[in-house]
Amino acid sequence: MTDQVAVHLNILVQWLRERHSRIMEVEASALRCLDAGDTEGHNQKMRDKAELLSTLHEDAKTLLEPLPGELRFNLASALSRFATGARNALQLNSVFYMSALLYPGDYKQGQPDDLLVFLDRLARERANFA
Repeated sequence: MTDQVAVHLNILVQWLRERHSRIMEVEASALRCLDAGDTEGHNQKMRDKAELLSTLHEDAKTLLEPLPGELRFNLASALSRFATGARNALQLNSVFYMSALLYPGDYKQGQPDDLLVFLDRLARERANFA
């Protein structure tokens, strides 16, 4: 891996970690609304979460551009899958689907969500990401 590719991957990973943190903050806020009996606030925060995920691929395009072909394609495909699921949840207007975004069916509290698993794998594998 060239130094330039490493720098661009580091920038992408940092950006994705910041986006992940924002998504988790919004989700935590939604759960606080639910605990307080504010169903509408909860539903709006879940829509906000889905919106952040739905633009993930598009928002990352300029960060992906400097990366070599196959790596760029693999990363864009992965980010597109996150975005597509979120867009589907928004189109269906399903708060349940929005709340389940990032969590596999067998998810248990305390386990990493799918975006964090992706980020950890990307940070570990870097240019060999497939």
